[in-house]
Amino acid sequence: MTIISLIKQVPLPSEMRMGDDGAMDRTKAKSIINIDCQFGLEAGLQLKKSYPDAKMVVVSMGPLPFEVSLKNALSMGYDEAYLLSDRKLGGSDTFATGLAISTLLKDLGFTKDSDERFIILAGRQSSDGDTAHVPSQVAEAMGLPQATFIERITPNADGTITARRIIEGGYQMLKLPMPCVISFTPTGIKPRKASLIGAIKARHSEIGVKSVDDVKMSSEQQALVGVNGSPTRVAGIENIESDRPPVVMAVGANEAQLVDSLLDNIKKGGNVLVKKEAKEKKKIDIADFEIVDMRGENKGILTWAEVVKGDIARPSLELLAPAKYLAEQLGNDTKITTVLIGKNIKNLTKKLFEYGSDEVILVENERLEEYLILPFSEIITQIIRERKPEIALFAATTSGRELAPRIGMKTGSGVTADCTALEIGDYIDRKNRQVIRPILHSRRPTFGESKLATILGFVYPQISTARAGTFAVPERQENHEGKITEFKPELNENQFVTKILETIRGEGGLQSLFDADIIISGGRGAVEDELKLVKALAQALKDKGLKAEWACSRTVVDNGFAEYARQVGQTGKTVRPKIYVAIGISGAIQHIAGIKESGKIIAINNNAKAPIFKYVDFGIVGEYQDILPEIIERVKGGYDFGIRN
Repeated sequence: MTIISLIKQVPLPSEMRMGDDGAMDRTKAKSIINIDCQFGLEAGLQLKKSYPDAKMVVVSMGPLPFEVSLKNALSMGYDEAYLLSDRKLGGSDTFATGLAISTLLKDLGFTKDSDERFIILAGRQSSDGDTAHVPSQVAEAMGLPQATFIERITPNADGTITARRIIEGGYQMLKLPMPCVISFTPTGIKPRKASLIGAIKARHSEIGVKSVDDVKMSSEQQALVGVNGSPTRVAGIENIESDRPPVVMAVGANEAQLVDSLLDNIKKGGNVLVKKEAKEKKKIDIADFEIVDMRGENKGILTWAEVVKGDIARPSLELLAPAKYLAEQLGNDTKITTVLIGKNIKNLTKKLFEYGSDEVILVENERLEEYLILPFSEIITQIIRERKPEIALFAATTSGRELAPRIGMKTGSGVTADCTALEIGDYIDRKNRQVIRPILHSRRPTFGESKLATILGFVYPQISTARAGTFAVPERQENHEGKITEFKPELNENQFVTKILETIRGEGGLQSLFDADIIISGGRGAVEDELKLVKALAQALKDKGLKAEWACSRTVVDNGFAEYARQVGQTGKTVRPKIYVAIGISGAIQHIAGIKESGKIIAINNNAKAPIFKYVDFGIVGEYQDILPEIIERVKGGYDFGIRN
């Protein structure tokens, strides 16, 4: 038995910087093992308790300084470490990274047909990219089953693994055979620190450094890695500027006066944003450039409609908004085709037509009642190969975030993750004096949400996932009709090796957060009473007939005080209530990413220098245990934050 952990060395989030060329500038940043990867490392060490004789192997890809993190993994208790390092890999996107790592693992003797059992563990995503692609892409490249967004695993006597997977609104219990790939969220067992004996051992251990030639990467494979071989490329980087005016702080000698001041500030409306003049971009003369259309046979837009509890998930309806916008930009009667997979779901086609789909490809099968990565990725890939769309869009839900990259690896397309803007544009190739037109511009916040990157895909279909909550659901067109096409996929038992043992979804969470007019959210600084006051304020608002809900930051979920369905932020949900109240939330930029679409934002924090106050409209400095009871009493007396006005 071999336990393999994939890790990445990343700069500290507070020190991440990006160069003008879109590449990461690590020269002045201190680096650590990516946080999520640390939980994957610990999960491997926990699994060894069930397999005492298991060999522990840690693997990474990157420049030679990555050896530092591999040494740290050895000091935690791993036996062997390998680093794939080669200048030819520089600038690789996630597709190229997944391909390269899988090639290294195969060269080390780990294949789906290996006689010896093994399991590959990884972190959910890296802090410098936040794509969550590589585990899915390694799994597909190696032909292995996978499970992502996992909190914990349990080995079974029959050689299988039971995994608890976070999903919107709850969790699933999955059963997977080995070998398999599993990626972990930071909600599992906290990573241990290196022991003194482990540190001494690591100091004298050798790291197996491999080049692309060492791992027998073929010339065809080498053409698919590095910046030139990657199917996606960074086309532009721009700073993300705050679109909020300076905060208005409450003043007062006690809690009652502070709350009075806050309510008065809200009534007055707050400060006004003074916008800076945009710098004029330098134009490139392309008068004599050749116009090139790379699409060939690829035409039209494909989306996937996720079915949850017998209905279309809201993020899948939101997806039709950018799809319609892109179709209008492309013109020439560009059609939107939506794939709908499940059991007894033909009745849902009407809803998709009313929200913007021109055609629904219907796949009905009793075994497909619930989402499963292997059959769903195979079905959509078969449809893509038959229909040849130029663009394929997925919602960035837990399912969409593992499904899209697996399909991208199958089709050689690559994927742009977690997009907040999608539009059709040009790519100016000055070297070859060409203008590639039309091409999808996928825009996504990255590197701690400080930059907005524009990503282009050069292999079709161009695949992107859209951040849930970013796009408004299109206006419904009653009785709008479209074409229904039934599709019979070719599937075999290999696609059903992963079993769903149990699915638990709560009543609150995803949908209620999207629908709420006011959200009361707690962070690390509001857990002293286990969020009781946060929940009490939300309930007081509900009791007055308001559409209110409570939520939390990532730290609260990671520490077990709330389920993932309540998490707001870059790795949670993007929400857009009329009022968002942030209580004890420090203001990490990843959280701000999920709330910036809110109408008005109020922050309550006991630290006057907390970063949160740079991104909100109104603020109070004070202890939440003193402030919230005052606000709750005002709500019980009829105060509604101006929502009913």
